Formats: sequence, C-alpha cells, structure tokens
Amino acid sequence: MNFSSQTLKMIKTRIINRIAKKDYVRSALNDKADLSAFKEKPSARIIIGVLAIIFSYIISWPAIGALGAISVYIDKPLIVVIGGPLLYGFSHLVFMFGMYLAGAKYSKIFLRWATRVAVEKLLGMMNDE
Repeated sequence: MNFSSQTLKMIKTRIINRIAKKDYVRSALNDKADLSAFKEKPSARIIIGVLAIIFSYIISWPAIGALGAISVYIDKPLIVVIGGPLLYGFSHLVFMFGMYLAGAKYSKIFLRWATRVAVEKLLGMMNDE
C-alpha cells in the first residue's frame, strides 16, 4: 500500500484532532494545566516519585528505539526482540513506583501538564505544515 504525502497528512491531522477532542485533553488544554502546585516545597519522597515518572518515559520508547538501532547496527536482532519487551515492562514498573511515591495528587498534576504540552506541540506541528 502506497500513500501519498497528502493522504498521510490527512491521517495525521485526523489522529491529532481526535486526541485533542478527548475530555481529559480538552480539560488540560482549557485549564492551561501547569506545574504551579509544585511551588510548595515537596518532600524528598515526592521528588523521587516525580523523577521516577520522568525516568520511566525516558526508558520507554526512546530507549527501546535506541536498543533497536543498536541491534540493527551490530546485526543482533535478539537484542531488541528480548530487550525491548523487558525494557518496556521495566519502564511500567518504574512508572508505577513513581506514582506510588509521588502520590495521586502530584502524579495527576504532572500527567495533565505533560498531556497539555504534548498536544500543544502536536497541534503546533500540524499548523506549521
């Protein structure tokens, strides 16, 4: 199946618009979700929890992509076949650990902010085209 660039652009636009119409996303965008709740001095437990959440995003798809690139470069596909799911599962454990430490309040604040920032970037990319 061969798609034209116009068709791919239309598909991407539809996907981004569908994401932006979700209640959670619209709420985060309308409320201009920010990290102002972090102005009060957090405990060490909360800081470690939020850092674990951030780290879980870093070790998820970017690290798996790098693992895939390395496995292609050294011609060892089992590295990504075995390591990819293990790394992805580990990232979920790190995320859950961070959620546990940070507590629901700070986790929700961070995730709403991250959602708003990501969707604004997607919408900005869509408008730049």
